[in-house]
Amino acid sequence: MSELRFVRLGFGEDSVEYQEAWQKQREVHAARFEDTVPDTCLLLEHPPVYTAGRRTAENERPLDGTPVIDVDRGGKITWHGPGQLVGYPIQKLPRPVDVVAHVRRLEDALIRTAAEFGVETSRVEGRSGVWVLGDPVEERAALGGLSLDFDPRLRDEEFDPRMNGPEYAPSNAGQRREDRKLAAIGIRVAKGVTMHGFALNVNPDNTWFDRIVPCGIRDAGVTSLAYELGRDLTIAEVLPVVERHLRDVLENAALAPRAVEPPRAAAPASA
Repeated sequence: MSELRFVRLGFGEDSVEYQEAWQKQREVHAARFEDTVPDTCLLLEHPPVYTAGRRTAENERPLDGTPVIDVDRGGKITWHGPGQLVGYPIQKLPRPVDVVAHVRRLEDALIRTAAEFGVETSRVEGRSGVWVLGDPVEERAALGGLSLDFDPRLRDEEFDPRMNGPEYAPSNAGQRREDRKLAAIGIRVAKGVTMHGFALNVNPDNTWFDRIVPCGIRDAGVTSLAYELGRDLTIAEVLPVVERHLRDVLENAALAPRAVEPPRAAAPASA
């Protein structure tokens, strides 16, 4: 892979509106397809905003009518805002693109980043992103004084954590010792070039996630590096570490197109 270029678009008071960053992605994407720029990772913070991927259900959006920007990435609804480091790696990959391998590389870089700060993270089968694993179910404290056998999230398909108070709020998953997402990943690939990317919770106000069903997941929550470490942490501290691990993982990856199985021969017709 070619050298990875980083572009720091704006942080803090210079955070970048989502629509502005999305347009910048389109411009870099077109340039990368034409080979007029190298692989590029845009890094930034956004002002508070909810964005919904293509698979977002209506019952996962904010109940209070807060505006949501519908985007062309995969995945479901999430939040971006202050204290969250957002990265948009725009890379040209061999076709047919192995999307899963690309997501795994991003996860790997973020897992390494968290480890450098002393936070152990992992993948969760069937759920993209980077996770802090909770305690085994049998060791968790009961919700509302009730046995976990009566946890309504496990038995009621229509249970809505947005309407049931702080006991079930995604931002309180750490207190419940449940699985909690540290970094979300959602991407799009067009013409063999990637767009969108990851959002790493450094030190945000995670109660923003309580208005939605983050990533459509009702039985887990969200966390941040600062929460897991029990101390303040800034984007400025995390930014160079993320860049270093992204560069190491993405520049040194052995890229290969997605394996495509040949069509099976039709069975001979019986006489």
